[in-house]
Amino acid sequence: MSIPSTNHLAPPLREQLMEVAWDSIRHGVHHQSPSRIDPHDYPEALRVERACFVTLNRNDLLRGCIGHLEAYQPLVVDVAENAYAAAFRDPRFPPLTEAELHHLDIHISILTPSEPMQFTSEEDLLHQIRPGIDGLILVDGRHRGTFLPSVWESLPDPRDFLLHLKQKAGLPHDYWSDSLEVMRYETESFPETADAH
Repeated sequence: MSIPSTNHLAPPLREQLMEVAWDSIRHGVHHQSPSRIDPHDYPEALRVERACFVTLNRNDLLRGCIGHLEAYQPLVVDVAENAYAAAFRDPRFPPLTEAELHHLDIHISILTPSEPMQFTSEEDLLHQIRPGIDGLILVDGRHRGTFLPSVWESLPDPRDFLLHLKQKAGLPHDYWSDSLEVMRYETESFPETADAH
């Protein structure tokens, strides 16, 4: 099952997912594992297989961001697992401590299925990118990287957005190849946009 991008979750469902994320992180602090989720305990809209990212900010600074680009499990399970992973398994940060739960903000971004983009040159690609809307996945051989749409807040220019995405994928900023693949997706993010890298 897939959900079209126009079908956003109602506020009570968003609140349930936020509670799931918080519970999973608190469980992780005390038990070193994510909360165990039975999808049947939740409404149908949260049992649909969808991919998400969970971003943690503390004092307005990134504290962790983990997610999946492809849907393979119920959304509510994906949120619980990614919230735990963002808190304790993001290799850029040490595991979250109980003291850090204060001033911690959680943001959830639910992804639409990605769609491959067709382009003939870098200029053609740049012309097609929709600032503020598109999340991008860049792939070339072993190199792979993604930016959520929220990254547009800190990189509003499409050229800069693409340049930094190449670098995130481990490629030179001026890299170009006919084998380069780019896919785009959109997100439903709440409670507000988060600057996720």
